[in-house]
Amino acid sequence: MKRTRLTAALTAAVLALGGLVATATTAQAADQELTVNGGFEAGLTGWSCSAGSGAAVTTPVHGGTSALKATPSGGDNAKCTQTVTVKPNSAYTVSGWVQGGYVYLGVSGTGTTDAYNWTPSASSWQKLSTTFRTGASTTSVTLYTHGWYGTAAYYADDLSLFGPGGAPIEIPATPTGLTAGSPGSTSVPLNWSAVPGATGYKVYQGTRVIPVTGTSTVVTGLTASTSYSFQVSATNSAGESAKSAAVTAETTSGGTPGTALPPHALVGYLHSSFANGSGYTRMADVPDSWDVINLAFGEPTSVTSGDIRFSLCPVTECPNVESVAEFKAAIQAKQAAGKKVLISIGGQNGQVQLSSTGARDAFVTSVSKIIDEYGLDGLDIDFEGHSLSLNTGDTDFRSPTTPVVTNLIQAVKTLKAKYGTKFILTMAPETFFVQLGYQFYGSGPWGGQDPRAGSYLPVIHALRDDLTLLHVQHYNSGPIMGLDNQYHTMGNADFHIAMADMMLTGFPVAGNQSRIFPPLRADQIAIGMPASTQAGNGHTAPADVNKTLDCLTKKTNCGSYQTHGTWPALRGLMTWSINWDRYNQWQFSRNFDAYTW
Repeated sequence: MKRTRLTAALTAAVLALGGLVATATTAQAADQELTVNGGFEAGLTGWSCSAGSGAAVTTPVHGGTSALKATPSGGDNAKCTQTVTVKPNSAYTVSGWVQGGYVYLGVSGTGTTDAYNWTPSASSWQKLSTTFRTGASTTSVTLYTHGWYGTAAYYADDLSLFGPGGAPIEIPATPTGLTAGSPGSTSVPLNWSAVPGATGYKVYQGTRVIPVTGTSTVVTGLTASTSYSFQVSATNSAGESAKSAAVTAETTSGGTPGTALPPHALVGYLHSSFANGSGYTRMADVPDSWDVINLAFGEPTSVTSGDIRFSLCPVTECPNVESVAEFKAAIQAKQAAGKKVLISIGGQNGQVQLSSTGARDAFVTSVSKIIDEYGLDGLDIDFEGHSLSLNTGDTDFRSPTTPVVTNLIQAVKTLKAKYGTKFILTMAPETFFVQLGYQFYGSGPWGGQDPRAGSYLPVIHALRDDLTLLHVQHYNSGPIMGLDNQYHTMGNADFHIAMADMMLTGFPVAGNQSRIFPPLRADQIAIGMPASTQAGNGHTAPADVNKTLDCLTKKTNCGSYQTHGTWPALRGLMTWSINWDRYNQWQFSRNFDAYTW
């Protein structure tokens, strides 16, 4: 996102609020300073800063001997907060002194209109102020200051929230109404009733403690056919309640996704409906190296129809194409040898937008017809381009509202239910739709971002219990920020390691620590690479392919990037494509076959 667009959008937002700059007010007898340690003379006492971004420093200071220094990163805006007790239906003034570029001072949770003020640049100490009024039932608000993602550190001092003091905050009551929804093979959804005065909750599962901001969550990372017990407590600045009554749930057997595959698998796309300059490869001529063969591609009759069609490459383009009968017989032979053959939907030219329930249902019907006609093992979703994007206001990957996303999720769940536990489901998104979500999600809180950013995340998350393999395309990609908050560029081991580490570790979506995308299992991850320099940008030499696998599975040859774990069960590699690997004398598959896991 360009800085000029950001500035214009935020300026418009501030002007639209109107009247946020404080005017002089007459103090009432009950008015008092409510901020604790607003001058940071006691370090960060009373304050909480995201991702460890804040520190008390002795220079520069506005008053006293200390001030706040907070340093944003690419995935965090260095937000420092304090919960303040207030009275309902009362007027308050917020003020403070700041220095740096893009500094915000505001208050949230007012029960009316939350207020803030900001400056795009303050080379010396500048005062920010705003006013607000609490709602009829508001007893606490959150005072905050923050910078902007990826910008330099900012400073704040002498922060103040002035007005009538409220009654002391009490520890919230114990939550009630804890229930478990329908479990998956590795997850259990939970819901409970809201507790007045609670600002957060903690879900307990064994020794795990999971912080939650709302009144529902999905506990992931569980084992199939296992009984689990859950409890929840409520929290606020006064402390934590007692734990609720326990609820138990047993995960389904579900046939843990991916168990039909070898421990380490090679996935490849076969150009079945076109040649693409690499030459046509008959199904019967695909070497045994390939464990999963994705037929490229099934494409829609129109972008929004949902009606998917597949046919073999025309003889005029592929003179050596086999007959349909020979193709089907070759598929059966591969399956008899333990291989899986899937239909891949989309690709670069096959834009698919399931924007209506009619398109959703047509997708299910037409994909089922292809699977049944050719006797296939499942589905690969390769939606690219503008197939997926998020509507403005759709900001939480855990509960998407955009039709093209929700209809796709529903369609795939219907197919999974129809074909059962042996149904293989894979996805091949680009980094823009997945890992970029660490920095940006959809059009953003103020609009103006590319709405496609991170748009695969809700699909992956909703289908994680049904997902056999996620093989993100680590090619044709721009630089992407990793969990080290550094940008990584395609075509080398460093890029593959950093991108895979994100999916195996999990990450806050758009830097929001309350919206963590949970990690996938190692056996659900394969790394997508081009088979040759002609296949796509970002080709990786065999030596770097091996370094990638060494680092992720053995924690050796990692270079400068430090992974957040070691994953011997990493499923393997995916490549575009089998045809291009043949064109390149089978270099990619032979290197995979020779690698020692």
